[in-house]
Amino acid sequence: MGYDHILSDDEKRELLRIARATIREYLVSGRLPPGKPHKETLLLPGGAFVTLHRGDTLRGCIGTFAESEPIYRTIQEMAVAAATSDPRFDSVTPEELPALTVEISVLSSLVPIKDVSEIEVGKHGLHVSRGRFRGVLLPQVATEHGWDRTTFLQQTCLKAGLPPDAWELPGTEIEVFTAQVFSERDYED
Repeated sequence: MGYDHILSDDEKRELLRIARATIREYLVSGRLPPGKPHKETLLLPGGAFVTLHRGDTLRGCIGTFAESEPIYRTIQEMAVAAATSDPRFDSVTPEELPALTVEISVLSSLVPIKDVSEIEVGKHGLHVSRGRFRGVLLPQVATEHGWDRTTFLQQTCLKAGLPPDAWELPGTEIEVFTAQVFSERDYED
């Protein structure tokens, strides 16, 4: 189903505030802050990724396509996971948090494709799976690195722990998705 509500600037700001406040509270108390969002639309279920940057350097990124929780709760859980559970990084410290920028990607549903020509670099993210191996790259990753479609496919395969050409093999599943991507940088004064 995906999160098909187009977020307003106010809703994006609220989700960014929720993500930062959740990380801050969790790093201090080990708990998620209580309360619900002001906007009813943020109670709709949806999947999302939360990405943390220190300057232009990735500091953590975790997400889920699961749509079992309200989007604000998904954001809370992924914000904590990005700050504390990304296996590529040590946990964020409370002292480090002010130097980090929060970026959120609210996800559409996954759509299987029949032909890789359906992939639009800059619009689509990729989910590649083969057996127990799975890899996801968000739409903005290809754009940030200047990748073409083939490189994007290869890099997603590598992220899944597969050979770079695994996308060409029978039995490899390729799905695309879109994302509403926004960052605290978008709302700096």
